Amino acid sequence: MKTYADTQAYLYALKSRGYAPGLDRMRRVAAALGDPHQAVPSIHIAGTNGKGSVSAMLEAILRAAGWRVGLYTSPHLVRLGERIQVDRRLLSEGEIVAYARELRPLADAENLTYFETMTAMAFAHFAQARCDVAVLEVGLGGRLDATNIVTPEVSVITSIGLDHADVLGSTLAAIAAEKAGIIKPHRPLVLGRLPDEAEAVIRRIAGERAAPIISVRHEFGGDLARYPRTNLAGDYQRWNAATATLAARALPSRWRIADDLVTSALRTVDWPARWQRIDLADRTLILDSSHNAEGATVLDANLAQLAAATGRAPVVICGVLGLDRARPIVAAICRHAREIHFVVPSQARASSHAQLESVVPPEFRGRVAADTLERLFPAPGVCVAGGPGDVIVVAGSIYLAGEVLGLLESARGRGEGGLQDF
Repeated sequence: MKTYADTQAYLYALKSRGYAPGLDRMRRVAAALGDPHQAVPSIHIAGTNGKGSVSAMLEAILRAAGWRVGLYTSPHLVRLGERIQVDRRLLSEGEIVAYARELRPLADAENLTYFETMTAMAFAHFAQARCDVAVLEVGLGGRLDATNIVTPEVSVITSIGLDHADVLGSTLAAIAAEKAGIIKPHRPLVLGRLPDEAEAVIRRIAGERAAPIISVRHEFGGDLARYPRTNLAGDYQRWNAATATLAARALPSRWRIADDLVTSALRTVDWPARWQRIDLADRTLILDSSHNAEGATVLDANLAQLAAATGRAPVVICGVLGLDRARPIVAAICRHAREIHFVVPSQARASSHAQLESVVPPEFRGRVAADTLERLFPAPGVCVAGGPGDVIVVAGSIYLAGEVLGLLESARGRGEGGLQDF
């Protein structure tokens, strides 16, 4: 592999290996690399929703404390290098080429999946960059996720909802058991906002592993006014901020994380496409990443607050991956939108226009249109949905939000939607 295009093609080919749960391959590859995951202390974050935001919040807190911080998240929005960052500098194309070339013999010998290869790349880069700490977001589930070879300083489970049921199980209890797989003996566990059924499973597993539990519900109660504030919009981000705050407090004292530092760092979090407001020439765009039933509840509340604040119903651009996800998301949108433009994200699992229209309530069907992102965003900084003064909300998939960002902001570079996963 001499060029970035070669590397993209190689990584894309790895996607044909699909999703292969298990940790043995990762452990062998890590050992061959000198166990880089053991060279950098880590914080490990799982959850149905919120894990990316909590990861970004913890990165901001640790960096504000003066530490050199690695951040591993997925999926990316526009560029592959977003997944692997050190002090928020994206992994460059040249670095991706070099690491892929180094990893290829091991990846091919072990038949590593695409996500496993990217995880190995993250571990190697964080060690080589001499990070003081790495914030690691689980890719899928937890127990058998490629990231789960670490023994973290703190484990975090942000939320539990019914998503990826074909892989993780069809009940909250089953999904909770998979995510609880990141719990390590005697290492603190921070719990975000969890259903009682899921929390009971996680508490049982934590008890078996003698992992002390710190719970947002217990520490902050039910009054949102008591929760930390953050620059990320939405009430649910205050739950995430509380989760990040407790995770920072749970770190050993050598990390020197003072409460006032946490408070200030939470006001500086950079995490796009989470109810992100972008002011265009004559209208406002909001990018959202809610993409499942749990997220639809948050989207419903945000749309209601938006309509109340502006005094007018928003226009929504919606694309979703799968009908099970589409049903609650479209239902939430139809309660608040003036009109919907359905689009199809460039992903194999994306719902078609017809599928999306099939879940629209009868009374709303005259207010939907089949559309394309290319028509709606014809040039950088331009959106033609709605009219002057309107608020346009993009919702339904993080992949859709990434495609829109790529069209709006040419400085982000060429989009790499083909290198998405899950």
